[in-house]
Amino acid sequence: MRRFSIAVVATVTLGTVLSSVPAHAGGGNGGRGLAHCTAGTCHFDVPPGTYDVRVTLGGKAASGTSVSGEARRSLLPETAVPAGERVTRSFTVNVRTPEGEPTGPEGTPGLDLRIGGTAPALAGISVTRARHSRQIFLVGDSTVCDQPGDPYSGWGQQLPQYLREGVSVANYADSGESTVSYLGNPRLWATVRPLIRPGDAVLVQLAHNDKTTDEATYRANLESLVAGVRERGGQPVLVTPIVRRWFSPDGTLNNGTALLVNGLGVDHPAVIRSVAAARDVPLIDLTAKTKALVESLGVEGSKALYLTNEARDNTHTSVRGATAYAALVRDELVTLHLVPKGKVRVG
Repeated sequence: MRRFSIAVVATVTLGTVLSSVPAHAGGGNGGRGLAHCTAGTCHFDVPPGTYDVRVTLGGKAASGTSVSGEARRSLLPETAVPAGERVTRSFTVNVRTPEGEPTGPEGTPGLDLRIGGTAPALAGISVTRARHSRQIFLVGDSTVCDQPGDPYSGWGQQLPQYLREGVSVANYADSGESTVSYLGNPRLWATVRPLIRPGDAVLVQLAHNDKTTDEATYRANLESLVAGVRERGGQPVLVTPIVRRWFSPDGTLNNGTALLVNGLGVDHPAVIRSVAAARDVPLIDLTAKTKALVESLGVEGSKALYLTNEARDNTHTSVRGATAYAALVRDELVTLHLVPKGKVRVG
């Protein structure tokens, strides 16, 4: 699947909220606050690494503020604050180069955050290097990756907003990748594997581009990825692919196109389930979960999850679809005890 061109990101002017409140101290980074923010964007000149971000929201009027950053990642969902009140929210963000897809452009150095929402009000911000954080690595394709251009979005791009401080997402999914290409490209698996630390979870969702991969090779590639994670002390998690929005005449997705059966007859979700069972690997059956959701919405209602109307695309998700699918992943991370319940946001 192709990579899509970068769209211009609109910023929101915060007005007097940014200019009238003194900057918060930045702890170990020394005084990093509102002085780093202008016209709805905050920039922190930090090296690659993992950082805790704490924001204070609210103002004289009722407000609704969200935070995104780096390669269009959703980091904090819109948070409503009543007039005259303040609330503090925190999250942990991965800063890397390239800042989005591993084979994409490098992006800008440092950490860039964008303040959005229906009525944004940022009263304070601090950025400090994270000392005790758990990383969730994502290995996948364009349905998972940090998509550079609107209206496209991968579910991995939306997952960070559901995680609280102490857990970050390192999204190394890349457009167009199969199990074959991901293992073979030195900018992908050879780069990710050395970064895995004991206890890190590594979610693998690769299937959409294994269109000509035979079953034996596909199985061996999944087993190689699992073994590589375990050798580093990480926790591999196999994820079946999101469905394509391709309805059968009976109103179901019971067909090979929707359920990722390739031209050689390889049933990718079935092979993933088999490898997970044989190798005692936690499984997130995203195929089954997205199938149930799409079918429940029906032919018309499910269009909003994909880019059916915008681009006649029934494979890639909209922000709405990616957000819904990220919520499914969040729930499974808790069920599998890979992320403590207290470390996720619900809603």
